[in-house]
Amino acid sequence: MALQFLGKDPDSSQDQSPTLYLDDETGHYIIQGWKVADAERLAQLNVPEHETVIEFPRRMMQFFLEVRDGAEPKD
Repeated sequence: MALQFLGKDPDSSQDQSPTLYLDDETGHYIIQGWKVADAERLAQLNVPEHETVIEFPRRMMQFFLEVRDGAEPKD
């Protein structure tokens, strides 16, 4: 698996930002973001034990290939 760096939150401080990668084998995005720990927010979700929830700023949508390049998503 090789991860391709796509972008880092330009509004975050150094080494403390959400980051977006693309797994070039699966075509899936790998998203690093802020852990959602607020119990009230988590109570509104149905998150299975094998999953997690992160917060990802809207301003980073520019780094998704479908937005940046107009490419069709791969399944």
